[in-house]
Parts: sequence; structure tokens; C-alpha cells
Amino acid sequence: MIKTIEAINELRETVQAWHNQGLKVGFVPTMGNLHAGHLQLVDKAKQIADKVIVSIFVNPLQFGVNEDFGRYPRTFDADCEKLTQHGADVVFFPSVDTMYPNGMAKQTIVEVPEELTNLLCGASRPGHFAGVATVVTKLLNLVQPDYAIFGEKDYQQLLVIKRLVADLCLPIEIVAAPICREPDQLAMSSRNQYLTPEQRQIAPQLFVCLQWIAQQLQEGSRDFERWSVEAQRQLNALGFKSDYVEIRRAADLQVPTENDKELVILVAAFLGQTRLIDNMQLSL
Repeated sequence: MIKTIEAINELRETVQAWHNQGLKVGFVPTMGNLHAGHLQLVDKAKQIADKVIVSIFVNPLQFGVNEDFGRYPRTFDADCEKLTQHGADVVFFPSVDTMYPNGMAKQTIVEVPEELTNLLCGASRPGHFAGVATVVTKLLNLVQPDYAIFGEKDYQQLLVIKRLVADLCLPIEIVAAPICREPDQLAMSSRNQYLTPEQRQIAPQLFVCLQWIAQQLQEGSRDFERWSVEAQRQLNALGFKSDYVEIRRAADLQVPTENDKELVILVAAFLGQTRLIDNMQLSL
């Protein structure tokens, strides 16, 4: 069974011993309740590093009021079994007190500039990316890996983390892994299990929506606003409550011009109480 570390000093001693041997360390931060998407990140880490650490920490700082922190699934034993099967070396399993010893109200906060964080999911979830940036900065400082692997499903989060690592001059390479999908193309997420059987049948329409917009763009249309509005109308007619459907520049999430070629289509929508996100990158 995989080794579990809860204390910071033991974590640092373990990583220091690896670095002293000249070993490269890969890191996969998670909130647990691991599915095949998470395990794909572990596999990616195994390919590029000698040792792999996975953190499991449900971060209260990134959940807003009335969000699902309390009911977010905790499945530590099952997670450890999966990590053992995929060859991870250590699971870092800190408590809230370990991560925030002075309480969250007195925690120094890391904030990436608003141009990247106050739009899309940041507009819908105020404070979310400050919570993400803060906990990721702490985890990267604690683990001090050579590589940290993040999935592209949370595309805005990925760009936020790349920006903070660059701006804070952290000597860590951020590695992106592609979205892992169910057979019906629904992006894998721990929140998918909240869906009722009826909602689960509807959920793959998010990806259909992305494909439809991509087709319009590939055929030469640059009427970005039109396709965003029409896609939201279609989703709402199917039973979603759309949060946003946006076509943005892939590099910085700003509104594209007609000359931009590298785009990303992003969608967020509720099915009942469950908020789902997805995206598709597009090179025109």
C-alpha cells in the first residue's frame, strides 16, 4: 500500500532524500475521490519523474458560500488503493490545521491578476481562484517538485497556476494533461456522481455543444457572440441552467479578434444543483 504522510517535516525529509539521490519528483495535487482522470495525471507523472507524490486535500478556501464543501466526497481508502495500483510513491494527506495553522481568516492570500481570474468561473465563484492559487502555492512550496501535473478540464485554473508559477519564479515545470472523458464524452469529474440518472443522460450534451460551436468556427464564422448566445439557448432548452458559454483566446482567455487562430471554447452549466464545466481547444 502507498505510503501516507500527514506531517510537513516528514514530507520535506522524504523529498530532500530523493533530491539528494538526484531523483526527479512529480506532483499531482487533488481533492481526492479519484477517478480515471486523476489517475491519468499520476500516469503522466510516472512517465516524466522518478518519484510521484499525490496530495489529497479538500481545500475549504476555494469553496464559496452555499457550495459543496461539506458534501464533497471523501474516499481516502479507495483513493489509496488506486494510487497504489498506479505506482504513486507517497500520498500527502494534510489536515486543515496543517495547511492553515493560523486559520483561514489570517492566511496570506495569493491572488493572480484579475484579467485572468475575474471572468468565466471567477465571475461566478468570487474568491475561488484566490483559494486555488493560495493552496497550490502552499502545496508547491511544501512538496518542492520538479514537475506538477494538472488536467486541462479546469482550463482557467491551469492558466492561473501557470501564471502564478511564472510570476513567483517557482522552479517548477507545470505539465498539462488532456481531458479524460467517459465513453459518451462527458468530461470526468468527481461531481458527476451527484447527477440523477436522468441528468446523467443529458450531461453529455455539454460536449455536443462544444463540438457544434467548433464546427461553426471551422467553417469560417467569426461571429463569436452569436454562437455563445445560441449555445446557451440550446443548453437551457435541454434542461441545463447555463452559467456561460464563451469563445476565448487560448493563451490568456481574453475576447478573441477575427485574426486569432488559437482559441478555446469554455462552458459551465448547472444540471439541478450540480455545476459542470468543459472546454475544447481549437486551432483554426
